[in-house]
Parts: sequence; C-alpha cells; structure tokens
Amino acid sequence: MNFAQLLFPDFSLILCGYLLCRYTALNRQVWQPVESLVYFFLFPVLLFHSIVKSPLDLQAASSLIGAGLSLAVCAIALSYSLPYLPVLGRYLDRRDHAAAAQVGFRFNSFIGLALAERLAGPEGLLMISVLIGFCVPMFNIGAVWPMARHAKTGFLRELVRNPLILATASGLAANLLGFRMPDVLEPSVSRIGGASLALGLMAAGAGMQLGSLRQNKLLGLSVLLVKHLLLPLIALGLSVLFGLTPAQTTIFLAFSALPTASTCYVLAARMGYNGPYVAGLVTLSTLAGMLSLPFALGVLRG
Repeated sequence: MNFAQLLFPDFSLILCGYLLCRYTALNRQVWQPVESLVYFFLFPVLLFHSIVKSPLDLQAASSLIGAGLSLAVCAIALSYSLPYLPVLGRYLDRRDHAAAAQVGFRFNSFIGLALAERLAGPEGLLMISVLIGFCVPMFNIGAVWPMARHAKTGFLRELVRNPLILATASGLAANLLGFRMPDVLEPSVSRIGGASLALGLMAAGAGMQLGSLRQNKLLGLSVLLVKHLLLPLIALGLSVLFGLTPAQTTIFLAFSALPTASTCYVLAARMGYNGPYVAGLVTLSTLAGMLSLPFALGVLRG
C-alpha cells in the first residue's frame, strides 16, 4: 500500500493554506472567520455523521472496544506525563504543552476511514467506526482538559461549551439509540463533511508558523514519538492481551499509527493557545504517518 499517496491529499491542503495566507490577499483576516465556521459548525456535523452512519454492535466488538479505550488511556497518560518526567520536564513550556499534548493521542478519522476500507472493506469500516465512536469523546475531553486547567477557565464549563465534544457524545448516543441519517439529508451532510476536512486542513496551513517549531523542538519531538512510535508498540501488546482477531488487529494497529487530527490546530487556536505551533505539529505528524503506518502494518503486524 502506498502510504505517501494516501497522506498526500491532507499534506497538500495544509501546504495550500500556508501558501495562500503568506503570498496572496487571503491573509489571516480571511482565515480567522473560516476557523470559527469549521470549529462551531462544519467539524461537529462531520463528527456526528461519522459516528451515526455505521451501527455499533457492542457485544461483537467488546474486545476491540476494550483495546481501543485502553490505548486511549495510555496515550493520554503518556502525553500528559511529559512535563513531569525527570530531566525532560525541566525543558518543556507548560502552556505550549497544554496545547500540544492532544497531538500525541488524537487521530485523523478521515485517513483512518479511507485506510480501513482499503485494508478490510466494509468490515474494516465498521471496526474503525467502533473505535471512532468510543475513543473520540475520550480524546476530545483529554484535549480540552489541560488547556482549560492551565487557563483556569473551568473544565466542566469548557466541556459543555465545546462543540466537538457535544457532537461526538450526541453521535454516540444517537447510534446506540438506533438513529440513522435520513436519506434526503445524506448528500448534504456528506458534502459538509468534505468541506470541513478541506477547510480545516487549509486553516491549519494558514495558521502555521514554522519558526515556532524551533522554539519548542524537544516538546514537539516528544509528542510525536508518543504518537508515532510508542502507541503502535502499545497497540500490539493490547491486541494480544484482548485476543483480537487478525482483522481486528490489523485495523487496531492502523488506528494506533494514524497522523494526528487536523482539528488540533482549530481547538488550540479557539481556546487562545499557540495555534501556529500546533499547526506545525499537525503537518509534521502527517509526514510522520508515512513512517508509522508502514511500521505498524508491515513490521509489527508481520
């Protein structure tokens, strides 16, 4: 499988946003309202639709759900622990870590869906949908908590106001209650999802300032190592521990090695943190996925 070809669309959209913002009249004044549109409307619709479109069979997928939630806990704990590690913690900026920690555990669901379909067809789509439905709410809560805590804005207040968490929680509840998107709305909702992906990635590129990565190189390297090296290794152990089938193991390893979510930038920017730095990490994570996916599916799976 050509992973570079799979990841190129996301990377090219980030680059397109960066070039448009830097070298045309479409400057930051244009992209700030775009970020609001993506954050408050387009991405929530996308997340809700991604979760409700495939029925969840909790009994059949119980082992996969257990492995996914265990991986989520490990990923969040590892990302949170970086400032408290001996030696390393002394060199990390706590505020930048609060915004960047999410890069270590969140994932690009669109790449995951495309990859799962290529690996295992409809069965793969169903398995990745299960992981999305149960892990996204936990990851979104994990992303908001350090920023809300550091800014002292109130964690519960940020949770109930966060459109990404509301969308994922309501999508999971709707799926379990048997809700299905009406056929007449399906094309419109699908197009909104496509627009959210393109605009979110371009907004990340527009907000990117590569110079900011030089200021916190150790933090960026630490977060990316958690995301692209440690998580696939942990996922391999969990697949054995939970007795996953070969097909489940393949999808689970792919899930563990996915690039981070483009919404990391939007969330950090909207909560008043160093958005350009996080945008740079999103770009680097997209590139790192070209290494971590072959590592997980070729080396570890083999």
